[in-house]
Amino acid sequence: MTKQRDDFELVRGSGNVFRDFGQPDADVQQTKALLAARIIGILDKDALSTRKAEARTGVSHADFTRIRNAQLGRFTIDRLMTVLNKLGQQVEVQVTVQPRQSKSEATAHT
Repeated sequence: MTKQRDDFELVRGSGNVFRDFGQPDADVQQTKALLAARIIGILDKDALSTRKAEARTGVSHADFTRIRNAQLGRFTIDRLMTVLNKLGQQVEVQVTVQPRQSKSEATAHT
């Protein structure tokens, strides 16, 4: 029996998949995705349907459905933070600002 070797290239991501795929608003999309993931985690942990979450928070069932389906285009970061607050969560934000790397600099470090 012969071992087959697959040739592949290992690519390290930046930690932000939206940036890795060249999205112009990658930081905003990443932040929204992280907040939405926390909301979904709370709904799951508390076994809340979108209807029960609506009754508890006053946030519409449709909004919870959009969050569950990662359809975040209608949401702002502050609106997602407000949803978390209504779910009894305190949101703490840490911001780090640094110059962007050009694509050539980013690939030189991999």
